[in-house]
Amino acid sequence: MSKNIEICGIEIGDAKPVLIAGPCAIESQEMTLRTAEAIAEVATQMRIPFIFKASFDKANRMSITSKRGIGFPKGLAVLDAVKQEFHLPILTDVHETYQVEAAASVADILQIPAFLSRQTDLVLAAASAQKPINIKKGQFLAPQDMKFIAEKAESVGNGRIMLTERGTSFGYQDLVLDPRSIVIMKHLGYPVILDVTHLCQHPGAKSGSTGGDRKFIVPFARVGLAIGVDGIYMEVHPDPQNAISDKDVQIPLADLQTTLEQIFGQSKE
Repeated sequence: MSKNIEICGIEIGDAKPVLIAGPCAIESQEMTLRTAEAIAEVATQMRIPFIFKASFDKANRMSITSKRGIGFPKGLAVLDAVKQEFHLPILTDVHETYQVEAAASVADILQIPAFLSRQTDLVLAAASAQKPINIKKGQFLAPQDMKFIAEKAESVGNGRIMLTERGTSFGYQDLVLDPRSIVIMKHLGYPVILDVTHLCQHPGAKSGSTGGDRKFIVPFARVGLAIGVDGIYMEVHPDPQNAISDKDVQIPLADLQTTLEQIFGQSKE
């Protein structure tokens, strides 16, 4: 039995699975607002609880030439605009301890990126903001080891923790979904989210940038729902081929409703 978390009227845990979705990076305010509005419309129509996500800085990039988004603190102003205009819960990640206070003033959920999941000071700072936190399992970690990461957050009195499965390194330039990870992390007692777009990455496979194959998104999501994940996390972009990151795995906005129908089933009116 997981420790349910309530966020802006949405219950995450032993209830209906939530959708956490949005573009990989905040590229502009106009694109971010347009994407948030469109996802919200589809989620409302399908009666899926929805939390908007986007990153103000993609700090964990392989190449110095990789674009990172509009950055800190400009990106937080964009997220605040999304929140004010559409009244959506907001999730964003933090990469440095100095970002936590400002991010917590806007975001409803603070996220620890997978590559930084073992950074003790970052986990403690984020948890100390006393906002719900989403800790992504590092590609290099065994699922049972997430117990110790969660204990860091709990050590400062924050038990509102979600764990996200986003794949395990398989060789040098591939990720694999091991469904056992979901079962193991569920037994730790926290809500578990499945990141179905990052699962499809081929890290570093495109000469310093990340490749991938989005055709696995739907089957991975359905596997996750079948074994009890508490939410589906996905990246959605109006024009993935011109996105600054994750071109091959972000879901085209025009395909979102069809994709969600394949994952969650047809909406019931």
